[in-house]
Amino acid sequence: MAEKGDIGWRIVAGAAAFAGGFAARKLITLAWKKTTGKEPPTNPESPEVALSEAIGWAVIMGVGMEVARLLATRAAARQWVKGTGELPSHLKANT
Repeated sequence: MAEKGDIGWRIVAGAAAFAGGFAARKLITLAWKKTTGKEPPTNPESPEVALSEAIGWAVIMGVGMEVARLLATRAAARQWVKGTGELPSHLKANT
């Protein structure tokens, strides 16, 4: 059974992850343009895109997005604790 606050936490965490992912995508795209001097591949699966460029974009985007989501969700968890006094049960460390 869902504990009190689970729905609220899911909404907050989802919004934080979305915002973090959105910001990361913009930042990574800008950094790619500045570093390579060209637009990132819009369709890395296309054989017309160099394999090295496609893999580079996939790795940078994947890692960057996940790190941004992790950081945003952790920041949201800190704010959640400030507001409620405790973490949602599934975020508590098993000690």
